[in-house]
Amino acid sequence: MRRFLVAGNWKMNTNRASGQELAAALAVDSPAAEDGVEVLVCPPYPYLTTISDKVAGSGVQVGAQDVYFEASGAFTGEVAVDMLRDVGCDYVIIGHSERRHVMGETDETINRKVKAAIAGGLKVILCVGELLSDREGGHTESVLDAQMTGGLADISEQDGKDLVIAYEPVWAIGTGVTASPEQAESAHEHLRNWIANRYNSTFSDNVRILYGGSVKPDNAETLMGQTNVDGALVGGASLKPDLFVPIIDAARKLATA
Repeated sequence: MRRFLVAGNWKMNTNRASGQELAAALAVDSPAAEDGVEVLVCPPYPYLTTISDKVAGSGVQVGAQDVYFEASGAFTGEVAVDMLRDVGCDYVIIGHSERRHVMGETDETINRKVKAAIAGGLKVILCVGELLSDREGGHTESVLDAQMTGGLADISEQDGKDLVIAYEPVWAIGTGVTASPEQAESAHEHLRNWIANRYNSTFSDNVRILYGGSVKPDNAETLMGQTNVDGALVGGASLKPDLFVPIIDAARKLATA
């Protein structure tokens, strides 16, 4: 059985004090690593060290929200893989829809980041997802195929041993609109089949695919209870312990069912 992963993407939110308070609450809730559920938080760059220190010794892991593909040098404003590793990051989110549609990242850029992160020892959460116009036009699967093909170009099965995919329909991110469990499962099943065809069924069976898009305590169990949904990438609800912890608890309940 694939281990659930519940990840909080804090985006450009929190300050030092609020981030520490949030991290402390999560560390108390997850004092040690659990077999059935993996807990991850992805704070803004300036607070990575602070949050890493706050959750040290607990079951909460820390990741970054982005990374650059060059190792070091004259790249003002960018952050390298080794820098993230140095401040305690285990994971990095790559290809989030806001990076794609607000910052203009292409599949080629995303692929270079994926390669650099894997080569540097970070676990990658690769985000894919369609716009509302894509879904309404019946293009969801072709968009997902293109993003997977581009993002995973030249990535071998060995390279992808720690790969996580996050399906985030853009129309459901921060909108309060959530994909139905059937819509989520359909997209996740398609992604798993894509991985099986690109690699093999054994590899596909082991890759975790998260759902992201207005995940809340009242829909988390139903969404994560779908056959091909292996956890959640949570945005706004991850900023409040009284919302994020129940989502983690939903995964715990499913893991022991």
